Amino acid sequence: MGRAQKGKDSWERPARRGGQRKRQVYIFTEGKVTEPSYLDILKDQGVPIADEVPVEMHIANRRADSGRKPLDLVEQAIRLKREEDRKAKRAKLEEKYLPQVWCLFDHDNYAYVRDALDQAEKAGIGVAFSHPCFEVWRLAHYKPVSGSFAGVCDGAAGRLPFQRGSQDASTLKVVLPHQILGRYKTARKNAERMNGQHAAHVAKWDRDPYTDVYELVEKALHIDSY
Repeated sequence: MGRAQKGKDSWERPARRGGQRKRQVYIFTEGKVTEPSYLDILKDQGVPIADEVPVEMHIANRRADSGRKPLDLVEQAIRLKREEDRKAKRAKLEEKYLPQVWCLFDHDNYAYVRDALDQAEKAGIGVAFSHPCFEVWRLAHYKPVSGSFAGVCDGAAGRLPFQRGSQDASTLKVVLPHQILGRYKTARKNAERMNGQHAAHVAKWDRDPYTDVYELVEKALHIDSY
């Protein structure tokens, strides 16, 4: 498994004079391209929620070549959280500055998805989850999503409104800024409507289609638009 990659500056040092301490958020992503490219756009162009603690985001496994299945991600996240919690305790951080560790992964018919979600919840690890895959969240930026994809990601990716031969279509795995900027409110509304199609008794891992990536955007990154 790849080691977590951290920022060069330690959050344990006091904020510079005139600056403001930030809460550190570490995210383990299942994908090596799509999710990191999306998060990089949020980091550069996301609009912070007013009056919330500023956040510094780190993609914890950006350079990892293995250990990217959901259960692997959660296990790595738990180890990192223990380490960061110890640092935070030594630094006597206020609660609002305590670091958070999240995982961003999909169903994608992986075995042990349910176990990964259960272990994350027990350990205090946040999870942004999509079923069947992250492309459902991308699609929600353009249109309402209904009906089941039967767990097949290609069904969601195939509905992205990218013209054949365009840069969008030729680099499908990369999220480009113009594909999402100005569309967050629409995406959130469409995702909530989509999630609302499922009965309350249906477990998250059985909801197809489903995505709660907006919870990562707002609760962890303190962004309310982009």
